Amino acid sequence: MLRLNKIELIQFRNYLNQSFPFQERVVGICGKNGTGKTNLLDAIHYLSFAKSYFSRSDQTNVHHGLQGLRLVGNYELNGAPQELIYIMRENNRKELSLNGEPYQKFSDHLGKFPAVMIAPDDISLIGGASEERRKLVDSILSQINKPYLLSLIQYSKILQQRNSVLKLWAEQGNLDETLLSILDEQLSVQGNSIYQIRHQFLATYLPMVQEIYQKIAGQFDNVQLQYESKLHQSDMMGLLKANLQKDKALQRTSAGIHRDDLVFQLQEQTFKTEASQGQRKSLLFALKLAEWQVLKNEKGFTPILLLDDVFEKLDETRMFQLLHWVCTQSDGQVFITDTHPERLKEQMHQIQASFQLIELNN
Repeated sequence: MLRLNKIELIQFRNYLNQSFPFQERVVGICGKNGTGKTNLLDAIHYLSFAKSYFSRSDQTNVHHGLQGLRLVGNYELNGAPQELIYIMRENNRKELSLNGEPYQKFSDHLGKFPAVMIAPDDISLIGGASEERRKLVDSILSQINKPYLLSLIQYSKILQQRNSVLKLWAEQGNLDETLLSILDEQLSVQGNSIYQIRHQFLATYLPMVQEIYQKIAGQFDNVQLQYESKLHQSDMMGLLKANLQKDKALQRTSAGIHRDDLVFQLQEQTFKTEASQGQRKSLLFALKLAEWQVLKNEKGFTPILLLDDVFEKLDETRMFQLLHWVCTQSDGQVFITDTHPERLKEQMHQIQASFQLIELNN
């Protein structure tokens, strides 16, 4: 069982020095916009991933006009107390330690205190660029499969090197074919490995997403989800060779696992053009809650669930089904933000959940 019992925020965004004890499994965080609801959730995410959920530089997370920040989380994991400390020093050096022991590599921490966040901008998962959907898959797999994470890190480095060789060739008209051949071989080994793990994982994850979608939406809707990859037809080396002339013209590697995507359809049409707002939001929640479920199955305990501003996303029926599942049928810790404390209280009473309410003020 995983519980965050207390968090301390020092010089983090709008918090100068504040701590929050958490007594209940379900925690509601209320306040007007700008009071720091999302910042508090992101601080919890920081402790799980050593980075913000949002794509912002670490320096922008420091309280205005100051230097450095510190986050402390007091957890309980399977009955044992754990203290996690994240520090960004005045010189921007980042440190992460667990029970007084500093991590040499932040990647060693990934997956130890799993958390899943659902935020307003996540709707880009449905209609945005393929990069968003790859990031989702990579984030899940990186927390449950260490070799996958290492392959991904290596693939990224080699891909950058290969792209540099192609760019240099365009600029100087001289291609180092020996170096390119070595990079192709290295990229192929990592790319094939990543593809195999993704393919195997998505064969169970995507049906789980469909099942959860049905649970939230209350109906089937004929939603189809597919893993799209050029590696279905060829291995990585075959792709690199077939696309070499194109890569030279573009000065970058145009084919490979870094171009994979998840394809969503509704009634055999493109999901984002056919789906209603309710259907889009149901699919978003299904994707994230399937992640939550996968991590639970792999870790043997339920990850922390962070729900930011979810009441604006779903109608009352879908909201009730969602909250009933995550707050009463699950044993995981849930943090929910809302601008209206009365609405949150009403929802919690409806599902008969015991909860703690934190009200933030400017």
